[in-house]
Amino acid sequence: MSRKPATHRPRKRFGQNFLTDHSVIDRIADAIAASEQDHVVEIGPGQGALTETLAPLKCQLDVIELDRDLVPGLLAAFSIYPHFTLHNADALKFDFNTLGSAGAPLRVVGNLPYNISTPLIFKLLQDAPIIRDMHFMLQLEVVQRLAASPGSKHWGRLGIMAQYLCAVEHLFDVPPEAFNPPPKVQSAIVRLTPWQSSPWPECDQAQLRQVVQASFAQRRKTLRNNLKALIDSADLERLGIDPGARAETLELTQFIDIANAIHAK
Repeated sequence: MSRKPATHRPRKRFGQNFLTDHSVIDRIADAIAASEQDHVVEIGPGQGALTETLAPLKCQLDVIELDRDLVPGLLAAFSIYPHFTLHNADALKFDFNTLGSAGAPLRVVGNLPYNISTPLIFKLLQDAPIIRDMHFMLQLEVVQRLAASPGSKHWGRLGIMAQYLCAVEHLFDVPPEAFNPPPKVQSAIVRLTPWQSSPWPECDQAQLRQVVQASFAQRRKTLRNNLKALIDSADLERLGIDPGARAETLELTQFIDIANAIHAK
């Protein structure tokens, strides 16, 4: 199938920036390396730039597109493939459990609109048991937050929860000129692979989320202040954690220790 020039005018309210650089598209497809046995879910296919590389692979391919004006073009281009299904839906409200199964975990891909990327990633992290991996085009700063290390300005709630559930790989950056229209920010490709055997101690996820959210509620404040409603300074010290430290200095295992201590009470 030939790649046709864009005919749909990108809509700002949908956060549409269509990927048009064929070398970047091919590089993303190579990173995904989908096969006939895979069940791929593409979020926000747009005009089908990446879909065009996935559909001929004969994998089971579900695409989720919110913009109704893009649906006719996608159906015209890809409904010839028997394993292709289009869902005209909002990915933030879509139930991914209706697609996944233990025998065929989902491989989720997409060029995510910047305005929904963080809430959508948090939503998908909750579905990690039915997901094999995720490959996303995101704003570079979001990828830096996902892949951050303790002590960096990017270390926070998104990276901690993502790394607790997944291996995070910042694969490569994508310049604005690869899109139409060019966004005002740099983009990057990230791979998230849910742990089959977690390297982290067991922890109640809801408790961990509460601890992390409270710890970073006011980044400039100390743990003593941010966590005073959840745990006192003496208990933090018993865990070997300085109550006067800021959240960005803590390792993931220390957040897990705090969450487990609170949960034990």
